[in-house]
Amino acid sequence: MQSLDEQVAIITGGAQGIGLGIAMVLRAEGANVVIADVNGAAAKAAASDLSKEGVHAIGIQTDVAVYSSVEAMAAATLERWGRIDILAANAGVYPFISLRDLKPEEWDRVMTINARGALFAIQVCLTQMTKQSYGRIVLTSSITGPVTGVPANGHYGATKAAMLGLMRSAAIEVAGDGITINAVMPGNIRTPGFDHLSPEHQEKMLAAIPLGILGDPEDVGWAVRYLASAEARYITGQTLIIDGGQVLPE
Repeated sequence: MQSLDEQVAIITGGAQGIGLGIAMVLRAEGANVVIADVNGAAAKAAASDLSKEGVHAIGIQTDVAVYSSVEAMAAATLERWGRIDILAANAGVYPFISLRDLKPEEWDRVMTINARGALFAIQVCLTQMTKQSYGRIVLTSSITGPVTGVPANGHYGATKAAMLGLMRSAAIEVAGDGITINAVMPGNIRTPGFDHLSPEHQEKMLAAIPLGILGDPEDVGWAVRYLASAEARYITGQTLIIDGGQVLPE
């Protein structure tokens, strides 16, 4: 595939986990990256690790639930590099709360960050992408919600399914502007939270994967890299599952 040299990529929720894996792959492939995260210090630290002198990576404190914050993220990106080529809308939360204990305010919080946050990120990047007649938008959905279910994750699964509904209609709207919108759907990935799970839970997660290994954040990053490439120009409104075969047994 063509190098991503001179292209500019924004990764929301990019300071750790899957977001950082995406940022690492895109930077390794030549892109200048903006790590946008609600934890500003972590975003700046991650950017420094990817580009010590700050030449090819910057970190920006961004709350995707607040439109003005997302606007500021896009403005800072344009001030630094003058273009936005790739958006990886990855920011999300996944608190485990049983259906019986789920309060309206917690439903709203998860929906706001995961689904509305993706909408805001798309909206603020579209203006520049439309001017360029080029853009690649990749959402981080999940197998949970669109394909599978997990107890105490109904609110999270609902947001991830909502993102795909948004993606399909949005992809049609921007199809004439040289912009594609797709989504990756990870299964069990080794993120920082995995190490805090009980050994029994870890074994159960591994047992669900036919390949017998957990995915790494970079595995998701390589899927994003493909969908964000010039070569993927004829793919829009589609999803790509990255799960080691997790959804296959049933």
